Amino acid sequence: MSAHRPVGVGLVGAGVISAEYLGNLTRFPGVDVRFVADLDESRAAAQAAAFGIPGSGSVERLLADDDIEIVVNLTLPKVHVEVGLQALAAGKHVWSEKPLGLDRASARLLLDTAAAAGLRVAAAPDTFLGAGVQTARRLIESGAIGVPQSALTLLQSPGPESWHPNPDFLFQDGAGPLFDVGPYYLTALVQLLGPFASVDAALGTAHANRTIGSGPRAGESFPVTVPTYVGAGYRFVNGTSAQSVFSFDSKLQRTRFEIAGSEGTLVVPDVNGFDGDLLLYTDGDEPRTIAAEGSTTTRGTGVAELAEALREGRPERATGELAYHVLDAMASTIEAGEAERSVVIESRPEVQPALSPEWSALAAEPVAS
Repeated sequence: MSAHRPVGVGLVGAGVISAEYLGNLTRFPGVDVRFVADLDESRAAAQAAAFGIPGSGSVERLLADDDIEIVVNLTLPKVHVEVGLQALAAGKHVWSEKPLGLDRASARLLLDTAAAAGLRVAAAPDTFLGAGVQTARRLIESGAIGVPQSALTLLQSPGPESWHPNPDFLFQDGAGPLFDVGPYYLTALVQLLGPFASVDAALGTAHANRTIGSGPRAGESFPVTVPTYVGAGYRFVNGTSAQSVFSFDSKLQRTRFEIAGSEGTLVVPDVNGFDGDLLLYTDGDEPRTIAAEGSTTTRGTGVAELAEALREGRPERATGELAYHVLDAMASTIEAGEAERSVVIESRPEVQPALSPEWSALAAEPVAS
């Protein structure tokens, strides 16, 4: 990382995920976290105090701070675009949690508004910046598995209602296994195989209602409004393909992500994480274990990379166009399942270069402002 003045950051949304973001962002020398905002200002104040953030309160107060350049949007998916547009109107760049929006039109409005204002929108997931996926990408680009041919990804679990105290939103529009966890898998696929071209899919919902299993609401039931099983077949612009399962309906909990090539198969560590060993199968039954090399900081890494890109005047890697393409792919997957036919995925993002294994969000060398 080059030396630069730290980028001022404000965070909107002091919920569960904010603790992981703040734990990292307050360690990164390339950013300066100045404010935490939430509709519940007491909750914002508590998070600010816990992490030594100087300011807390309303979104309006955050947006009025001229020293804040990036707004980290950790609100519920249904208001990602609304809050993002407010930040852009205040002259701020935006980092959005996934998904970028609930539909193509609103997400496109967000990106077009940013472009017209000369501002940037970047978005989670940033897990692909971690050592696991970046090492996989470098191996594939080096020819370790020959020419990539296909991928297999599995996300199977019984669902989060057993452990999450307020799981309702995870079974509503903008969530479910595809929209909530799917972005990690789809973003990694794009990084390793390039943009999607089309999709076929099958959808299912095992239970019309779910029951909360922990916390003060334990025993309370809530309705399910999205598919809890999605089986998808993706074709990529380069002619490769992937078979993917996203399920909250399986008592067998497992994850899998593998890329098969003409000369070998690569097993990638959990793409909902940042690190982990890789397995390379070439000749024989025993794989070669490859240690991941690269960044091992967790959520918030993409904010630091965005800040660095702003200071260096180059594109960030977790671009809004990448997030839009993943949203386009997810929307197309649902459409394909409902219509029982193949759907073309229209968007075509530019995939940014791989990170150097030496890159780290902790390695910035800030200079005095």
